[in-house]
Amino acid sequence: MPSPHAAQDASTTPESPPATGAAARVPGTSERSGAALADQPAPSAQSAHDAGLLLLRLALGLTMAAHGSQKLFGWFDGGGLAGTEQFFQSAGYPAAGAMAVVAGLTETLGGLGLALGLLTPLAGAAVFGTLLNALAVKWGGGFFAPEGVEYELLLTLAAAALTLAGPGRLAADSALPLPAPWRHRLSHGAAALVLGAVAAGALLLVRS
Repeated sequence: MPSPHAAQDASTTPESPPATGAAARVPGTSERSGAALADQPAPSAQSAHDAGLLLLRLALGLTMAAHGSQKLFGWFDGGGLAGTEQFFQSAGYPAAGAMAVVAGLTETLGGLGLALGLLTPLAGAAVFGTLLNALAVKWGGGFFAPEGVEYELLLTLAAAALTLAGPGRLAADSALPLPAPWRHRLSHGAAALVLGAVAAGALLLVRS
C-alpha cells in the first residue's frame, strides 16, 4: 500500500522550469545549439589553422611574386621582358612579347594577392593557371629537379590547396566589408580553380 507521504513527496518535488523563448517553440533547439557549439573549433585550434595558412600564403605568394619580378624587371638575376619573350618563343607560344608581360603580371600580382590574402580565390586561380602552363612546358623530364617537374608540381598543388581552403582570418580578405554570400567557401575556391584551368588550357591549345 503506498505510503501516505508519497503523494506529498511527489507534490513537493521541484520540477524543471518551463522552456522559454525559441527553445520552447522549437523542440530540441537547445540540444542542437549545444551540438553546433561543440562542433566549432577551439580558439587555439582556429589560431593554429590561421597561422599555418598565413605561413603557406607568404611562402608561395612571395616566391611567385619574385618569379614575376624576374620576368618583368630582370630582378633576382632574371631575364627581364626580353629574356622572357625569347623563352616563350622557344616554348612555342604565339605573341611571345605579350605573353611575357601577361605571365610576369600574373605571377607578380597573383603572388602578392596570395601573400596578403587579398581576393584569394582569384589570386589563387591566377597562380594555379600559370603553374599549369609551367608544368606542361617542363613535362617529360621526369619527376625530380632540376629536369623534372618536382618543384612546379609542388607549387601548383600548394596554390590549389590555398584556393580551396581560403586565406584564414589573418588576411586582407577578412577586413573587406563583403556580404556573407561573398565570403570564402569551398565552392568559390573550386570555381576559381576551374577558371584557372580553363585559362591555362586555352593558352596551351594555341601553343605550337
